[in-house]
Amino acid sequence: MVRTLLALRGRLVRGALAHLLAAEDDIDVVGEADTPKEFQAALRAERPDVAVIDADMVTADQLCHLASGDSGGPPGDGRLGRLLVLVEQRRAARLGPVLVEHGRRIGFLSHDVPPGRIADGVRQLADGQVVLDPDLVVAALAVAENPLTPREREVLDVAAEGHPVRDIAQKLALSAGTVRNHLSRVMAKTGARTRLEAVRIARESGWI
Repeated sequence: MVRTLLALRGRLVRGALAHLLAAEDDIDVVGEADTPKEFQAALRAERPDVAVIDADMVTADQLCHLASGDSGGPPGDGRLGRLLVLVEQRRAARLGPVLVEHGRRIGFLSHDVPPGRIADGVRQLADGQVVLDPDLVVAALAVAENPLTPREREVLDVAAEGHPVRDIAQKLALSAGTVRNHLSRVMAKTGARTRLEAVRIARESGWI
């Protein structure tokens, strides 16, 4: 049995996928999570073989460490394990470096794939096979060179959710001053006058 953890936003979507996977003879859904904090706690408690996650459940840095074979992961985790990451095509650019060197411990599928493809991806990843949606690679390569650093993209991603600087800092384990510096550089690079305008420009350009 492939012990599987689901870390997806939205109870309805997550519950539907849990029901589908639980019906498979060789997949056991051992836990669910709705936030990055719940995800890390579930990883420590359940030690799943595969975690199916939304792309924003882990940072780009953590994915890069995993793709390179680093068993590190979130602070205090101890074992990140194999991940099947579900990504919106419009946000594939921010994962470009990981998509290129994804290895066999991390897989990527589009949010738009049929549920049965996710079940197959769980099995394949657990078996050490490569799981990679070619449409995501095309989407990542089609975007113009991204001027934002991985950390700047992470800060802008969180800022796009409407969080104040203090909350952004807490979520990314940064100081408030560092967050402000990152946002200032983002606005300079995008030519934006406000944070919301920077988010809009970055999204339209495929940078986040």
